[in-house]
Amino acid sequence: QTPDDLKYQRTDEWVRIEGDTATIGISDYAQDALNDIVYIELPSVGAQLAKGTVFGSVESVKAQSDLVMPVGGTVTEVNSALEGSPETINADPFGKGWMLKVKVTDASEADSLMNAAAYAEFCKNR
Repeated sequence: QTPDDLKYQRTDEWVRIEGDTATIGISDYAQDALNDIVYIELPSVGAQLAKGTVFGSVESVKAQSDLVMPVGGTVTEVNSALEGSPETINADPFGKGWMLKVKVTDASEADSLMNAAAYAEFCKNR
């Protein structure tokens, strides 16, 4: 399951850009690899983060993984519901499991990301 309207990066974050807003989360592949997610750390609203910088971390019973910005921007919204129920990321990584919304600095930063077909192929070859 790899929605076509998203862009993906090699570190398994996805981004949906609508106007100057980007919604960011992790892929189904990533949540499956992590297994049961028990904790998530996210930045505060107002944080300015460049593409490629770590914006938080997600922890499961198996591993801890850094979250990396697929595009740069200013955090406008954080999915605070995940703090109390991080397992939502496992259940619905592309929907209710979204993590951040940012006001995008430069939408063309997403051009270097993979489309759904390329990402599915990338995951298959790991």
